[in-house]
Amino acid sequence: MDFKYLWLIPLCPLIGVFINAFIGHLLPRKVSGAIASLAVLGSLIVSVMGLLHLLGLPEDQRVLHQSLFDWIATGAVHTQVAFVLDPLSAVMVCVVSGIGFLIHVYSMGYMAHDPRYPRFFAYMNLFTFAMLLLVLADNFLLMYVGWEGVALCSYLLIGFWFERPSAAAAGQKAFIVNRVGDWCFILGMLFIFVTFGSLTFQDVFAKVAAAPLAVPTVTMTIICLLLFAGATGKSAQIPLYVWLPDAMEGPTPVSALIHAATMVTAGVYMVARCHILFVHAPVALMVVAGIGAATALFAALIGLVQNDIKRVLAYSTVSQLGYMFMACGVGAFAAGIFHVMTHAFFKALLFLGSGSVIHAMHDEQDIRRMGGLSRWMPVTTWTFWIATLAIAGIPLFSGFISKDQILWYAFSSPLGGVVLWTVGVVTALLTAFYMARVTYKTFHGQPRMDEETQRHIHESPASMSIVLILLAVGAVFAGFLNMPEALMKIAPIGWLTHLFGASAETFSDFLAPSVGTQADVARALEMLHRQIVPTSHVWEMRLMGVTVVLSVLGIYAGYQMYVRKPGSAWSIARSAPWLYNLLLNKFYVDEFYKAVVVRPGMGLAYFLWRGIDVLVIDAIVNAVATIVGIFSHLFRGLQTGYVRNYAAGMVLGAIVVIWVLTR
Repeated sequence: MDFKYLWLIPLCPLIGVFINAFIGHLLPRKVSGAIASLAVLGSLIVSVMGLLHLLGLPEDQRVLHQSLFDWIATGAVHTQVAFVLDPLSAVMVCVVSGIGFLIHVYSMGYMAHDPRYPRFFAYMNLFTFAMLLLVLADNFLLMYVGWEGVALCSYLLIGFWFERPSAAAAGQKAFIVNRVGDWCFILGMLFIFVTFGSLTFQDVFAKVAAAPLAVPTVTMTIICLLLFAGATGKSAQIPLYVWLPDAMEGPTPVSALIHAATMVTAGVYMVARCHILFVHAPVALMVVAGIGAATALFAALIGLVQNDIKRVLAYSTVSQLGYMFMACGVGAFAAGIFHVMTHAFFKALLFLGSGSVIHAMHDEQDIRRMGGLSRWMPVTTWTFWIATLAIAGIPLFSGFISKDQILWYAFSSPLGGVVLWTVGVVTALLTAFYMARVTYKTFHGQPRMDEETQRHIHESPASMSIVLILLAVGAVFAGFLNMPEALMKIAPIGWLTHLFGASAETFSDFLAPSVGTQADVARALEMLHRQIVPTSHVWEMRLMGVTVVLSVLGIYAGYQMYVRKPGSAWSIARSAPWLYNLLLNKFYVDEFYKAVVVRPGMGLAYFLWRGIDVLVIDAIVNAVATIVGIFSHLFRGLQTGYVRNYAAGMVLGAIVVIWVLTR
């Protein structure tokens, strides 16, 4: 169906960009921030209207489309600027605009004294616009415009405080690393166009659905691997994850926007959008699941010993994104997107909570110099605890429901198994421990800051605290939108779920027309002669119980090591210094990249500059100029300006010509 108002969703923040970019410096600060926030609120209102419109349609007709104009129409290429709102994009635009709106409101208090206040909000609105464009695009080419737009905005916002060398370097790192993934994404699009003759989602996916075996499996696998390589850049997976921890150099609201609502979710969304391609490339799906699981565990291990509060949260994002890709890799695309939604609430809450702490501690980010903040900052403390319990997977917080669904599908899916489930469970244990560590060391125990800092610690203003409370509500209750059927049999849980107007796996059922179901994945795998192993849901509660016990043990271990016996953690670290240093230095991956990629690349660039550009190209150009200069110096003596000299020259020339002709 056509829907006339989809264009308003990305337009609203774009209007905010132009207002703050051109006249923001003429407006009072509160007006500038309010315009940016209201622009995103406008997107949220239209997004909710579109969602409600979808819900009023039959399940097989839940697609709203709006074509604005022809963009490229030449030869075989016919691409429009057109938007599509289906269950998948509806969820994403609501998450982007909803969480984005709260982050904008929070930023009005957090950035109140920054001298580049209007520029900050212009960049934030531009970031939101680019992500909404990416999500709403009905073709790969328009998606790629948004894809590059969020990369540009991440560069601008990570390096927003560019006077700091570390911030400028972090912005450059994010931009360059993403170029690697984007190059693969472009190659994937070219393969799609050559194979299917179109870049429009509907055309490509319809051809695959109509003749799933018409395209060789090898070709489909190459396409999917190239697309996923692009996703590893945007969504910070091995080996292109290294930019995201350094992105903490930007203002904290930027970190929240990147990690919760924009940028890093783009890769997961793209894989889910292209699910029909991936389910016909099982090897690519296994790569997605394997990389996701490895990244989840790898980042969780690094997060165990980091001391910068935002860096711990950054590695937790990398780890949680690994869970999302693991879900997509085993064919549970709806579970992956559901974790995107719940993660948006508790990760935004964690980052904005850390921003509240940093704001109160006068830009201090080292948790070793904090402690005891709960006595001064009760709202921040308890909302941060809610987010911690959600990401740790404590029942019945939203993170518990979404993460355990991923673990169940990782175990029961024909593309999953015990190995993936084990990695996921170990990661859950580590997540509970390192999040307990950062929470206990920040808010509990004895204060470790100086007395001068203690005298100025205070709770954040209402514009920040109210946002924390609203996000905390989402972190608690968002999970009830997709309650597993196994938990629905428990009376209080079933009653609460029905209170929200939901039934078992309502969210997954809503997404099914866009991302398929487990049954669709099974049928596709059977068509490709993959064995389907039946599983029993009796195991779901047992496996869930194992995860819950381990998560509780992780939090308890954090309490023992950082509250009851604060010195025990350091004793453990000294007993295995090589392991502690390995984790503290992030497995030396940055050093490895610097030695293997950066330095050789800089050496090659220096050779091309000094050896080729200067010694060859410049030398040739300079030689031509020198020769011309020499001849001009020789002949300029003939240009005296006297008529008699020119007449004498003409006579002499005529004599020479006559002499030559008469010989």
